[in-house]
Amino acid sequence: MNLSAGWIIFYLLVFPGFLFTTVVGLVYVWVDRKVTARVQFRVGPPFLQPFFDFFKLLGKDTFVPEGAPRSIFFGAPILGLASVSILSTVLLVSNFFPSQAFGGDLIVVLYLFAFIPIILIMGASASSNPISALGGSREMTLYLAYELPLLFALATIIVKSGGQLKIGDLLNWQWANRPFLYSVSGAFAFVSAFLCIQAKMGFVPFDIAEAETEIMGGIVIEHSGPVLGVLKLTKAMLYFVVSIFLTIFFWGGFRMPVKGEWWHIFGWLKPIAILVLMVLIKNTNPRLRVDQALRFFWSIVLALSVIGFILAAVARSAQTPILWL
Repeated sequence: MNLSAGWIIFYLLVFPGFLFTTVVGLVYVWVDRKVTARVQFRVGPPFLQPFFDFFKLLGKDTFVPEGAPRSIFFGAPILGLASVSILSTVLLVSNFFPSQAFGGDLIVVLYLFAFIPIILIMGASASSNPISALGGSREMTLYLAYELPLLFALATIIVKSGGQLKIGDLLNWQWANRPFLYSVSGAFAFVSAFLCIQAKMGFVPFDIAEAETEIMGGIVIEHSGPVLGVLKLTKAMLYFVVSIFLTIFFWGGFRMPVKGEWWHIFGWLKPIAILVLMVLIKNTNPRLRVDQALRFFWSIVLALSVIGFILAAVARSAQTPILWL
């Protein structure tokens, strides 16, 4: 279905794009901080605290380090914010209106997901700070570690669905059969993708690039004021985007396996459940070193994703596709 320019602008700027993802992302930050506080036997912040923190940063001054290229220093955070807005739009439009998905939107999502850490590395490199550069190098190493297992995990569901590259088609396949998570190969792929997303978010045990106790914030150490606010907002929006990414690709989107349209309201609990699981892992594990993270992703996580891919290929090559495998 062809969309008018007005609808495209509405999708990108209002719902389900920038404004909607901003609000929900900041709410997800509150969920993160609240669950973290409960794990540590604290009360946690009030509901509006993430909103207050963001607007407070907008009112502060931005200091540009001496020798830093201003175009990259200011441009990288804005590009990151735009990328997350487009990601949210593509994913949610595909979930709500599968017929409006465009061919190869899965490839676009992968490119945008790969673009976000590259933008962070660019911003860190442009800050003229050796500590920030160290954080950027750690981010690059981590990116090289988790990207291959993530690609294998997504290749698993593509093979299992018969080679579908449209997000809408992948969702239709899950609605017609069963969510990929409810099969052996899909479960292997989900665990692998989940761990890769944990690293992409910079959550413990993979908060290597922003380790405050080691490199004092790493890639964001020289950012301040509205620029830092944009970076914080981008990460807040990513809270929501990565959780719906896993929900759509592995858990059948926001649909519930019961009759009645109103039951699908509870489908919004799926990404919240994924977020809570991420937060629990973040609060119950120690930080890994760069070399430990590299070995972990290129051995255990890669093995999980490859096994899932092989099982999916075997299930698909059978005379009658084996759904549970």
